[in-house]
Amino acid sequence: MNVSVEYLGEKKFKANTIKSSYILDCKEITPVEYFVTGIIGCTGIDLVMMAEKDGYVVSNYKVSAEIERQMEVPMKLASMHIIYTFDGSFDAVKAKRYILASLESYCTTVNSVRDSVKITYTIVHNGVKIADKESIASGEGTVIEDGFGGACGS
Repeated sequence: MNVSVEYLGEKKFKANTIKSSYILDCKEITPVEYFVTGIIGCTGIDLVMMAEKDGYVVSNYKVSAEIERQMEVPMKLASMHIIYTFDGSFDAVKAKRYILASLESYCTTVNSVRDSVKITYTIVHNGVKIADKESIASGEGTVIEDGFGGACGS
């Protein structure tokens, strides 16, 4: 993977990837906010892709996060609570399995910070809370083999 950032002036940067480019406007969104939205975006994309692979549609989907940072510089992330809310015709067991496969195995961004950030999650599936403030394992996870491979790893 190769990426680059070019300074455009006025706290704006052009981010370049092999596939695209976009503007980072630090007056509007800080690099930390980009970083954490990338984390929850990655795991969110995994859920949709796994469900689609199994022939299901995810609707009314929202993933959000409550973040705590350390107060001393460099103000690292201390904890992240990820909240998944979505509907789907699959059962609650499969819904939780999709989320855990992403968190424990496939989501590159979550797995890049999980050794140093306490990560918990809540899942609301079809209006019912099926997991509430549960923790993921820290350190290296066990890959949950389902043939999916993850959406954000490439």
